[in-house]
Amino acid sequence: MDKTRGNDRGGERGGERGDGARLGALRLLAAVEDGATLDEAGALNDALPPAARARARRLALEVLRRTQRADALLAPFLQRKPRPDVQRILRLATVEMLALGEAPHGAVDAAVRICRSMGGKGQAAAGMVNAVLRKVSAASEPWAKLPPQMMPHWLRQPVVHAWGRDVTRAIEAAHEAGAPLDLTPKRGDAPGQALPTGSFRQDAGAQVSALPGYETGDWWVQDAAAALAVRVLDPQPDERIADICAAPGGKTLQLAAAGATVTAVDISQARLARVAENLNRCGLSATLVAGDALQYRPESLLDAVLLDAPCSATGTLRRHPELPLIRDGAAIAELVDLQAKLIDHALSLLKPGGRLVFATCSLLPAEGEDQLEAALARHPGLHVEPAKAPGIEPEWLTDRGALRLRPDLWPERGGMDGFFIARLRKSLAES
Repeated sequence: MDKTRGNDRGGERGGERGDGARLGALRLLAAVEDGATLDEAGALNDALPPAARARARRLALEVLRRTQRADALLAPFLQRKPRPDVQRILRLATVEMLALGEAPHGAVDAAVRICRSMGGKGQAAAGMVNAVLRKVSAASEPWAKLPPQMMPHWLRQPVVHAWGRDVTRAIEAAHEAGAPLDLTPKRGDAPGQALPTGSFRQDAGAQVSALPGYETGDWWVQDAAAALAVRVLDPQPDERIADICAAPGGKTLQLAAAGATVTAVDISQARLARVAENLNRCGLSATLVAGDALQYRPESLLDAVLLDAPCSATGTLRRHPELPLIRDGAAIAELVDLQAKLIDHALSLLKPGGRLVFATCSLLPAEGEDQLEAALARHPGLHVEPAKAPGIEPEWLTDRGALRLRPDLWPERGGMDGFFIARLRKSLAES
């Protein structure tokens, strides 16, 4: 049995019982290797105290962002490839020491202790783990020279083709740096640094529920790039607007806060329940519809539709570094086809002259720039309106006037998620 996947009830109290977060991180890493996302694997750590559970996730995230670097550094010190459970322990301790500044004696001792708890084979590997990690602890200079983790070929190739190798490397560096916590205010301000686009930024790791204004619903968590989709749509009071594929709901809250009459449509009842919770916390209202967005039909035509379409989520690797490990790009063609169908359906819900914002949290032109060109070819009366909102920088705009956001933008502020956002206007003559 791989005991790093088992249940550990130790907290963060030191000694052998202080390995709860590390064991939790190892469970999460093992689950990712089995094809799960970190969110799907989270229940594996439900027995841990909240602080240890949060630290376990942070440790797993940091290892996933640097797996290639850790393996490259470890390779010269290993006579043979270790078992997967031992390799995970080596990676974790390497990242703790060289990326997170953990004291070597603490990280090495914990790694050895965990090995010894794994039965006969783990005990046999403990000496090797101890020797290798003591060498690793002195390898800060070689570590610093290693490049950031590369995106998988299926993603890296189109990114290089679109923006070149320098931008690609900058995106990869942004992925390794991780993501801060962004907040969207219901009105006025929110805690943190004010960003030019109207969001507010906290350091990564901030405890959301402890921030001022959480209980009173003054703001919600939403990446600054994602928040721009509604700002580009520019909702007006009393407009009838559908938020298609609405969960997790940040855009629904933005629309409702602007005074629009909002219908949020999503296929997942469970995810819509989270939207309802946030609406209630923030004192906002919207009609929630659970079902296939392609089957949704309002009683009368709408003023606007916001379509944040299902996509590869490749723009969110700062937050979800496990995605390249559990996906291979095989679903892209199917997603592109679904996006096209959703665009066509969304246009059919609009009044003549109504507007549609199409957005994807993707770095792939196939899910952004190319998808826009295909939609314009299918709908001759459709046209792009230049994306306008406070804080938008000219270099973010494509030749068509759509927004192309990337993780390497705003490097001095901590970056942003990758997004494509286009504002489209339906012809007045089109029924």
